[in-house]
Amino acid sequence: MTRFDLAITLDYELVTPADFVLMIQPARTPYQRVTWERLHVEPAVETREEAHGSPATRHLRLRAEPGTLRIRYEAIVDLVHHFAVPETVEEVPVARLPAAVLPYVYPSRYCPSDRMMEIAHREFGGMAQGYGRLEAIRSWVESHVRFQPGASHAGTSALETYQCRAGVCRDYAHLMITLCRALNIPARLATGIDYGADPALGPPDFHCYVEAYLNERWYLFDPSGISPGMGLIRIGTGRDAADVAFATLFGTVRGSMPRIEIRADDDAREGVVLPFRHGYAVSTDAGAGGDVENDELPVALFAQARSVCAAPRWR
Repeated sequence: MTRFDLAITLDYELVTPADFVLMIQPARTPYQRVTWERLHVEPAVETREEAHGSPATRHLRLRAEPGTLRIRYEAIVDLVHHFAVPETVEEVPVARLPAAVLPYVYPSRYCPSDRMMEIAHREFGGMAQGYGRLEAIRSWVESHVRFQPGASHAGTSALETYQCRAGVCRDYAHLMITLCRALNIPARLATGIDYGADPALGPPDFHCYVEAYLNERWYLFDPSGISPGMGLIRIGTGRDAADVAFATLFGTVRGSMPRIEIRADDDAREGVVLPFRHGYAVSTDAGAGGDVENDELPVALFAQARSVCAAPRWR
């Protein structure tokens, strides 16, 4: 199990009355437990929470009048990870995909997989199916896209990222999702907070990564290569960024960069370990099946894996 102490601070200047729809609270799932949380809004306004989707994304709703607004959210989050040997993780034929998974094979706003089928089949169509092919797609995206803030914008699609070869984490994720769907592999966007990135990349920020449906569960992939899979905290899950924007504002509002603080705990007595890089396939959502009680990797095997894994690599 991994445990994180998280704090998010958002500051806004409202020129007009404004409505906020925020997705900043970690999701509650069988694999991710929010053991404590606190929300403080200054000045005090009425807030309400609505959960939607599967896994359920928590929408924080509020309305505020002109002036300054500060939102401070704090939480302690425990994560259980399912681990599998990559060679045992297989792709699922379309005929066996549950109806709830099918939307993640279709094209979506930022992931025009129907327009990238030739590219996907040229690069990966001849590879053996399974987790190895997904890892090859992830590695290809990481090596072919340059991390460059400002190179993309809110409307940039995966096809545009493929053409310009630069972007930020959401662009990496959209491109990998699109290539997977073009090969009939269900893939979706997950948003959250990441732990374990190189401090040289800047302060902690919101992060986007990919989940692909293999062996009847969703496995984690971070095509940006920024963080270990064990360091990803889920906030939202959707077809692409259109479904899970961190903040949607209705009104004239000026905002600053979010301030995010995150710390990972290490307590061997409770089976809590720091995130680290390793060669296992990792999942934090069982999809249609799975038993969270049997998914935690034994502490002894954790120690063994940590002792043989390579030193962290940074982009």
